[in-house]
Amino acid sequence: MGINVEVYPKRNEDQKRTIKRFVKKCKRDGFLREVVERSRFTKPSDAKRMKKKKRRKVLQKLREEYENAMRD
Repeated sequence: MGINVEVYPKRNEDQKRTIKRFVKKCKRDGFLREVVERSRFTKPSDAKRMKKKKRRKVLQKLREEYENAMRD
């Protein structure tokens, strides 16, 4: 899980704003999603099914982009 996220407060920046930047950076890096995924056990069959579903979605998007590029 080796993610190191550091946020330093800017000059005259409110503490709440600094925390908000930290949370935003964590979300962008996928840290929070990984923590949630690891908090619960997923059966290997469910993990395989989710992986297959993600792969289909990516392939569908690539296929649509390719078809649109060929039309133009």
